[in-house]
Amino acid sequence: MAVSFKLNGKPVTLEVDPEMPLLWAVREFAGLTGTKFGCGMAQCGACTMHVEGQPTRSCSMAVGDVEGQSVTTIEGLSGKAATAVQAAWENIQVPQCGYCQSGQIMSAVALLEQTPKPNDEDINAAMSGNICRCATYVRIRAAIHSASDMMEG
Repeated sequence: MAVSFKLNGKPVTLEVDPEMPLLWAVREFAGLTGTKFGCGMAQCGACTMHVEGQPTRSCSMAVGDVEGQSVTTIEGLSGKAATAVQAAWENIQVPQCGYCQSGQIMSAVALLEQTPKPNDEDINAAMSGNICRCATYVRIRAAIHSASDMMEG
């Protein structure tokens, strides 16, 4: 069956079972492998994509549920918040192993797009559910504050 939606700003139609998780449809049928599989239960955040601008766990969402909607993966991230987050991640050297980082970045960008000047409580709430096995949480928080400052000027 065909499922059509916008993927990183471009219309796509994938010939997939509409019950297939969005993560697998994007990785296996659209060839975008930046979004990672972590737990398969929407608990770790590694699979975070934006659906209609909202951070969404793609491992537990059926691709059929995004019919006609806009989906953004780490490969399609753009805009002021995305640029600032990516620069801050590099400047502060956030990643260690890097496996969770696409999900962390997707959640951080969504936060800054909605709350350009977050406090620690805002960051904790937005980033909860994004697990980093290397425990770089202090650097992640610092990078989000730094990205926020970059966006201000």
